[in-house]
Amino acid sequence: MGNDTKVRASYDRIAAAYACHYATELLHKPFDRELLSRFAAEVKGRGDVCDMGCGPGHIARYLRDTGVVDVFGLDLSPRMVEQARQLNPDITFQVGNMMALDLPDASLVGIVAFYAIVNISEKLLPTVFGEIWRVLKPRGRLLLSFHIGDEIVRPDELLGQPISMDFFFFQPAAITKRVEAAGFAIEDVVERGPYGPEVEYQSRRAYVFAAKAE
Repeated sequence: MGNDTKVRASYDRIAAAYACHYATELLHKPFDRELLSRFAAEVKGRGDVCDMGCGPGHIARYLRDTGVVDVFGLDLSPRMVEQARQLNPDITFQVGNMMALDLPDASLVGIVAFYAIVNISEKLLPTVFGEIWRVLKPRGRLLLSFHIGDEIVRPDELLGQPISMDFFFFQPAAITKRVEAAGFAIEDVVERGPYGPEVEYQSRRAYVFAAKAE
């Protein structure tokens, strides 16, 4: 079974519990809301924006409510997409793979990828960032977030369900190097410590703002 298949099957299995647990998490994350509002101000009214690795669609929901009317979500898991559609019937969600996006070249003005690379090994990141570069318009915006560290976490279960997938942590310097190599200009890198354990996994987080070079 390939890694994509394992990841898809794992998220399909936990989709309902995941949506229940994470759909309202931004209520408890004011810093994340601030960064998303900053991103929204850069892209609203300019064209289509993708919430990549959208899960239950809460990031797309926040962007829509902040004025990004042309936002849509994309996720590898069909059942996660079903959850997102049920929770946000006014937003479009579709199944897709970040390593082979079924989107036209230079078709988006923005991509937000909150923890979308958490299940992708570093050796595959050039493919992902290359696809993101391909589908963004010149000067298109990217907001990427990830867990900071060097470890690979391999839990046997999540939210009470058995899973089979790895969770990768990255150093900001390594990610910015990969993003720049794909053709982006890094505009800002922001880090924060974790919110309380009742809110999220206890790891440091990084957020990268980047723009596609013309």
